[in-house]
Amino acid sequence: MSESNVYFLDACALIALVKQESGAEVVEDLLVKALNDKKFIIQINKINLLEVYYGFHRERGKAFADEILRKIKDSAVGITDTIYAVLAEAGRLKSIYRRISLADAVALAEASIAEGTIVTADHHEMDTIEQSEPGIQFLWIR
Repeated sequence: MSESNVYFLDACALIALVKQESGAEVVEDLLVKALNDKKFIIQINKINLLEVYYGFHRERGKAFADEILRKIKDSAVGITDTIYAVLAEAGRLKSIYRRISLADAVALAEASIAEGTIVTADHHEMDTIEQSEPGIQFLWIR
């Protein structure tokens, strides 16, 4: 399978970037590429963005969560609307791989349908999927 130029962030990838955790440099490199090459696309679905927002709202408050959301909206990261085909694929994935969150199922489905790559650190939930779903490409940030 050829390397994709479309990358879908899951919540943990974006959280790693904001918190400057291990793997943040991988996400930063993707963002730089997207800024310099319009054919290089980075996206996050609204459901994963909700996970990021509520996590920061809970940890740091509304003002911080709002600021993160604003920065994401102003960045090279596109925010996707979920189409029916993605919902159907996410439902299939969630029914098979019950450990994954609903938001991660949507991100995986988007990557699968777009023939893109999921950017994640969630080995615990997704190692099995990587082994079982050859149509989904993974970029592990750690």
